[in-house]
Parts: sequence; structure tokens; C-alpha cells
Amino acid sequence: MPKNPDTILKLSLAAAALIAGAGVGYHYGIYLPAQDLRRQTQAMAAEQARAEAEHKALTERAAREAAAQTEYQDCTAFAETSYKARWTMSCRSLHDADLAAYEDCADNLFATEEGCRAKVPVRPERDCALPAQVADALTRARDERKSQCLARLEAMQRGRPASPLPPTGDATGLP
Repeated sequence: MPKNPDTILKLSLAAAALIAGAGVGYHYGIYLPAQDLRRQTQAMAAEQARAEAEHKALTERAAREAAAQTEYQDCTAFAETSYKARWTMSCRSLHDADLAAYEDCADNLFATEEGCRAKVPVRPERDCALPAQVADALTRARDERKSQCLARLEAMQRGRPASPLPPTGDATGLP
């Protein structure tokens, strides 16, 4: 070791400068880039999580809308099917009543077959012309059911749970 205090001081200052330089170099060369890399990684992970959440939300929304549309189509198809079934049932009921009246007429000893056909026409069992009141009631019930279907669709598209549809009326569609 040198015995001169100047040399010791110079070596101490050089060592201190070297250590300080190494600390500054470590800070700027290793610590800050690693911190930036960590921030970028966290930002990318957050962005990826946000994108996945957005994708999941869009997928769920599309599935909800598809389910709502399918339910609407099923609901309107049911309304149409019920309408046609009630119409046919009403026709069958009128046909059976006409047939009973015709048979009563035919059982009369003084009536002829042609006279009974003229007096009591028998309506067809399907696709008959119903009385206006019955036809209007059936049509109103169908249209009301379809409007309920539309209201449910709109509620489901807004994200609110749809209320259940009320039960249908009796077989004739009359309230």
C-alpha cells in the first residue's frame, strides 16, 4: 500500500466514483428497463383481460339476442298454431252441431233429404267461415299473444328478464 495520503485519497475517490458509476449504471441500465418491461407486461395483461372480457360480453350478448329471437319465433309460431287449432276446433264444433241438426231433420218422417239439405246446410269440418264474433275473438287472442311475444323480445333485448306469458284461454279462444 502506498504511504502517501494523496494516493490513498485519489484511490478512494476513484473507487467511490467507480462504485457510484456502477450504481448509476445499474439503475439506468438494469433497474429502469426491467421496471418499464414490468409495466408494459402489466399493461398488456390488463389490455388482454379487458379484450377477453369484452369478447365474452359480446359473445354472451349475441347468445342472448339469438335466444331471444328464437324464443320470439317459437312464441309467434305457437300463437299461429293455437289460432289455427282453435279455428279448426270451432269449425268442428259447428260441423257437429250442423250434422246433429241435419240428422234430426232427416229423422222427421215428413222431411225429404233434399229439403233437409236446403234447410240445414252442414258446414265443413275444417276451414269454415266462423261467425264474426267467434272469428274476431280468435283473431284478437292471436294478435294479443303476438304482441306479448314482441314485448318479451324487446324486454329481453334490453337485458331485462322477460315476464312469463299468461296462459291461453279455453279451446274456443274466447275469454
